[in-house]
Amino acid sequence: MDDFQRRAERGFAGLQVAESLKQNALRALASWLTEDALTPYRAQLHWLIETECWSLLLDGFYRVLPFGTGGRRGPVGIGPNRFNPWTLASSVQGHVAYLQERHPGAPLSVVIAYDVRVFQDLRGLYNPDLPNPLLGMTSRDFARTAAGVYAAHGIAVHMLPEDAETYISTPELSYAVRALGASAGLNISASHNHPDDNGGKFYNAQGAQDVPPDDEAMANKVADITRVKALDFAAAKASGLLSPVPPRVHEAYVALNVAQSLQPAARRAKIVFTPLHGTADSTVGEVLRRAGFEVVMVDEQATPDGAFPAVPFRAPNPEVPQAMAMGMALAEKSNADAVLACDPDADRIGACSRTAEGAYRFLTGNEIAVLVTHYKLEQLQHLGRLPARPLVIKTEVTTELLRPITAHFGGTLIGDLLVGLKYHANVLHQIEQRQRYGAVTATLDDFIVAVEESHGILVTPDMRDKDAAGAALLLAELAARQRQQGRLLLDYLDDIYRRYGYFANLGASMVMSGAEGASRIQHIQDTLRHSPPKEIAGWEVTRAVDHWDESGAHGPLLSDTDRAARNVLAYQLTNGARVIIRPSGTEPKNKLYLEVPAPPLGIEAGDGALARSKTATDALAQRLADDFNRQMLATIGVDLPEYAFRISALVPLDKRLDFVERFVPGFEERVLAYAQGQGTPQAVSRWVDDQLASYGKDARGLVGDAVSTYLHAGRQQVEGMTSAEASRRRQCLDAMETIFFGSQGGEPHAT
Repeated sequence: MDDFQRRAERGFAGLQVAESLKQNALRALASWLTEDALTPYRAQLHWLIETECWSLLLDGFYRVLPFGTGGRRGPVGIGPNRFNPWTLASSVQGHVAYLQERHPGAPLSVVIAYDVRVFQDLRGLYNPDLPNPLLGMTSRDFARTAAGVYAAHGIAVHMLPEDAETYISTPELSYAVRALGASAGLNISASHNHPDDNGGKFYNAQGAQDVPPDDEAMANKVADITRVKALDFAAAKASGLLSPVPPRVHEAYVALNVAQSLQPAARRAKIVFTPLHGTADSTVGEVLRRAGFEVVMVDEQATPDGAFPAVPFRAPNPEVPQAMAMGMALAEKSNADAVLACDPDADRIGACSRTAEGAYRFLTGNEIAVLVTHYKLEQLQHLGRLPARPLVIKTEVTTELLRPITAHFGGTLIGDLLVGLKYHANVLHQIEQRQRYGAVTATLDDFIVAVEESHGILVTPDMRDKDAAGAALLLAELAARQRQQGRLLLDYLDDIYRRYGYFANLGASMVMSGAEGASRIQHIQDTLRHSPPKEIAGWEVTRAVDHWDESGAHGPLLSDTDRAARNVLAYQLTNGARVIIRPSGTEPKNKLYLEVPAPPLGIEAGDGALARSKTATDALAQRLADDFNRQMLATIGVDLPEYAFRISALVPLDKRLDFVERFVPGFEERVLAYAQGQGTPQAVSRWVDDQLASYGKDARGLVGDAVSTYLHAGRQQVEGMTSAEASRRRQCLDAMETIFFGSQGGEPHAT
């Protein structure tokens, strides 16, 4: 063992993780420190050891990056637990073996797409003064690596030409696989993740991701790979196996989405649209323009750019309200009817509705699902085209409001699916092949929509992954129809609530990074599985459901991948509320889904009655979420005050703890010193930015709601008190507010 390996062994010894993980990391690190093929990474590895970055090293080497939901996704970086040319090439090599086994002797072909990402080490994990072969590596570069592996095995590859300035989005890839009759597809993308992340997501011949047990069969092939056979990109081109995706595929994809129109005459609407620096202008943007809508682009976010420079927090995710802030500001200036946005690979749709006051209100994924579903059912019925048994498909964690809506139109709801559009696609595939799914008899002509709460919508069975373009068209048409009637999207949504009842939905997540974080996430799930909560915020848990239970709705476990997907716990409460928790399959966090229903008020109910119902139901949902989060964190010995739960979900748990234990006391201490004549408010403000810098881009926005909540609680404590101490406390809180929020012109939007 050389000196670097010995130093790593001593460094890992001080980390609070299982000994087996430390040994895994040491073995993998030894290979990366000695194998000739990995020599380009050697300088950075030596530097990480010399600077004692033990947690980073352990996390990079303790395992091979898991082959999860249809592929591998994670931070680009050095080590087997990072996304890099080695982990991608071994995935593709495994995919080749899987395809050859499934289609023995048959000619094989694959469509490769890629997004706008480029690795720039924005997290600052590596030494910028040392060689780093990953720096500047784009999704297109990774796609060429994959093409070289496929070509080396005689597999034909369809991808964009080298000089292409456009991209193929995730839904268009799904369509292209089907349109070209390809054996499979691969998309190099990390969807809405941090800019320094990337991934490879694999598709089958149906244009969908495999479901258990087929996904495990492929994962096992990947796990068995020890050597990769590949051509460099020049040799792959020379092989004659690479060909461009024909332009007709894109034209057919756009035409398919335009054909989803339900009211061709209702297109007099102005739509502000942002692709958040991603690929969606050629999908959503083109479809809306082709359909005749006036599309106003958010210019600052229109250019494809994998650093996502103009997106708050560098989080190009339409699930994050702040990602649409520029769009909302532009919509106010242009009096638009709605704001639409997409994540970088254009499968998720985000939307904001104009309000009666002329401002704009963010719509959640559940609200978008309700709007699109109800509008399509209602309009098909009006046109006389509603199937006799209309079929709506959703995941278990998507709002139950869709159940009474579907029933009202005489439809069938398949509503207990696991998370991921691949499960919706599997329903469509079974219906296509057998005219049934479980106890449901149907044809593809019965299909209305497939939805999930994470802003995923599919409105046509001609592709098999979520597609923002079709959803955008229907939302724009609904906005146009509402405009013709002097109404808003929000008015349409409120009428739905009056008729079927208001359903408060809260989604929360807790990021826990690294090997230690992964252990914490699993410990939480294991503890809650064996000791479920008896009550949440005072409401009794009447039913606890563990989807690992093979006597339950999902039946016997089919594979380890099925077991991972079914790592879901659900709790029903006496008040009709439900709470669901699961680990994310693509990011280092667990996810909480909470829903509280309120009874229908009737279509004639006034605005005041509906507003009171919403307020009371939302407040109850927040209390339930906070209490469940407290119980969840207690299983790992963490106790956070209420204000820490108002920190953005983008901020990891270790930074939340830092905020409570170090930042808030330090901030108060410096403000008190300033009040006593020591320092200046500018100096305190600079300290704030320095201390929060590691939390992420736009860090004040990430913690702004937590600061506001802390200040509000502090003022409540001294309200009515007249002592000198209370007066000093009020002055301190006022100064904290001025210093924190004054430099950004007011308080941030809610996270």
